[in-house]
Amino acid sequence: MAAGGEVPVPSMSTLSRVIRRDRRAGRALLTGREPEVAGSRRPDPLSELGLDVVAEKGGGGQVFLREQKHLAQVPVLVPGAQVVHTPAVRSVLRTVAHAAAVGAVVCLYGDAGQGKTVALQYALSQLPHPARVRRVHVGVHPTVPELRRVLADALELGRRLPRGAGEADLMLVNALRQPRVLVLDEAQRLPGPALEFLRGLWDHPDTALVLAGAGSERALRRVPALASRVLTWELVPRLRPGEVAAAMAAFHSLWEEVAEDDVVWVDEHVCHGNFRTWAKLTSHLTAEIYGKSRAVVDRRMLERACARLMGPL
Repeated sequence: MAAGGEVPVPSMSTLSRVIRRDRRAGRALLTGREPEVAGSRRPDPLSELGLDVVAEKGGGGQVFLREQKHLAQVPVLVPGAQVVHTPAVRSVLRTVAHAAAVGAVVCLYGDAGQGKTVALQYALSQLPHPARVRRVHVGVHPTVPELRRVLADALELGRRLPRGAGEADLMLVNALRQPRVLVLDEAQRLPGPALEFLRGLWDHPDTALVLAGAGSERALRRVPALASRVLTWELVPRLRPGEVAAAMAAFHSLWEEVAEDDVVWVDEHVCHGNFRTWAKLTSHLTAEIYGKSRAVVDRRMLERACARLMGPL
């Protein structure tokens, strides 16, 4: 563009800053025309979350619900999918509401792909004052000054933060005396000094702190003084075998017509109760049957889709 005499090319730092700004604002970064997958527009499966559509009762009398109210910043892989109101989601909802009410520290943990982010996003959206939620974006192994800076940004203190560490920490502590919820995802990235710094800030705050991530519980256990301040250790488990068929039927209509034996086979051999793996498999199947009339998801189609995820079975 510069060679053609048009507009000047932005610097790399400017480009990085704009990308960070837009990601934090929840904007999509489009690099070209997206292919149409299902119809003239790609529906956002999380655009209408709520508690009004009962899908089916699962094992043990559990009721799975399709949500109908917006949740921002949740990865979407499957057009037409819905967030499933599983027992784990309801438990996270209660835990986050309790922590927000009393200004407590919560650790949300579980293996990657179990649905922690979706459950947390839903719980945050249901708080009485969702505008008071602040997110802290940390890199890998941040230093204490880096953590202090991102905390100040999350609390909107960035431009007013003093240069001296002591004065800056005092301003952070005063800001944390306001009732709100601070969410720090990927907490397992935090090294010991950064966790000790958090412990010092959360001696007497009114702000609730949600530390989430796969392995976050192990990171916190290495700092006993902070671990002792955790009100609730909330595990988001994998789907139990008896839950899978009903949960998948609530997740996407594609699974409503699949034989239960086939769903059990997929879970035993490939998905193992992992929601993210089920979402990726659903994405493959949706792409395969798109444009085909009377397409049936049978065992052969499932085996082909599973092979794309796991290699030859």
